[in-house]
Amino acid sequence: MSVLNLNDSELVRLYINGDEPALSVLIKRHKTKIYNFIYSKIGDEVLTEDVFQDTFIKVINTLKRKKYNEEGKFLSWVMRIAHNLVIDHFRKENRMPKYDNTGEFDIFLLIKDEELNIEKKLIKSQIETDVKFLIEELPQEQKEVLMMRHYKDLSFKEIAENTGVSINTALGRMRYALINLKKMIEEKDLVMQ
Repeated sequence: MSVLNLNDSELVRLYINGDEPALSVLIKRHKTKIYNFIYSKIGDEVLTEDVFQDTFIKVINTLKRKKYNEEGKFLSWVMRIAHNLVIDHFRKENRMPKYDNTGEFDIFLLIKDEELNIEKKLIKSQIETDVKFLIEELPQEQKEVLMMRHYKDLSFKEIAENTGVSINTALGRMRYALINLKKMIEEKDLVMQ
């Protein structure tokens, strides 16, 4: 059977076990999609080529260190790496606002930026998706308070009335929800800027 007929997982396994050409097949198979994704965000061929190469350097390093896990599909994993490198590029170019995480952590302040250019919209959209995913992992009572506060814009008095708890309990649940969100963001090493 030709290497070209193998699926991504099999090619990754071959590469990890020392079969260098397996990576070439993976790169050729997905190059257009990944390159076009990066180009659609950056809009410059030279910079796109740089980010594309950086993406595969990171892929190679991760595979060689045997840090890749088969949780998702290879292509979506590589796209995520490319996406993070695009964000890093804009951060280095100082084309993104810097958010200072000192004091009380509140990811929702970061999301409320009104005047967004394309790069910021891309990043904001990814952050919102990541945050919604993380919120689903919170304990039910924390998730409930957080959703009422930030997505339904209820006051803590209204939240307390709706949930049948005191205002202090509602405030406490909100505080723990934000602490837990911050912890999950750090554990999952998510880019929030």
